Amino acid sequence: MLREDYRLLAEHNAPRLTVAFAQSASEVREAQRLRYQVFCEEMGAQLKTLEAGIDKDIYDSYCDHLLVRDNETLEVVGTYRILTPSQARKIGGYYAETEFDLTRLAHLRSRLVEVGRSCVHANYRNGATIALLWSGVLNYMREHGYDYLIGCASIGMADGGHSAASIYRRLSLEHMSPIEWRVFPRNGLALDALDSSMNAPLPALIKGYMRLGCYVCGEPAWDADFNTADLLVMLPMALIDQRYARHFFDSR
Repeated sequence: MLREDYRLLAEHNAPRLTVAFAQSASEVREAQRLRYQVFCEEMGAQLKTLEAGIDKDIYDSYCDHLLVRDNETLEVVGTYRILTPSQARKIGGYYAETEFDLTRLAHLRSRLVEVGRSCVHANYRNGATIALLWSGVLNYMREHGYDYLIGCASIGMADGGHSAASIYRRLSLEHMSPIEWRVFPRNGLALDALDSSMNAPLPALIKGYMRLGCYVCGEPAWDADFNTADLLVMLPMALIDQRYARHFFDSR
């Protein structure tokens, strides 16, 4: 496993935050505890947890876990997990394959990294925290020479899916991938039965993805456990918007 520590420091506002990769099982558990708090307690996800207060699945032990930590309280307040091509081969595939048919991406697998389980503590949902997470991810990609980044970007379904359908409709007009990179949901959102004309705001994470230059690779899948509509997004590193990305890359 690749566990380089970028130790990027945010000076924006107190408390100061740092981002680094988990170096021990106990640090991974901190990320899993935050995920449970956000996904289950806050968002109402119905996950099959084997341990109270912990969100853990079979992919965790194959991933590198990025942590944003509050230096004053030492609390983990943001996290991402990263699955490399070699680790995906060991586990038998990417997490996204549980939601999408990725056949058209098969030729990219040796250069394809997946990010997922992104979450931020409610008190830290601001630009500084998200910037630190993206700094860690993008520097990881650059330092190890990976060319493509994918992940499932989630949209809440509290209104039955109308906002999700509307957001997909808007994104599909400007951000769809080339047809050779399209994926197909295994449990697709019933778009035809939903009102897609709403002016629903983009979730902050999806807005950031689009600013970086990400593509949307197809129609959304419905994740019944999380009750979210998930979009498969892809970022080709060669096409990244450098004006936006310069805020994230480590200048060392």
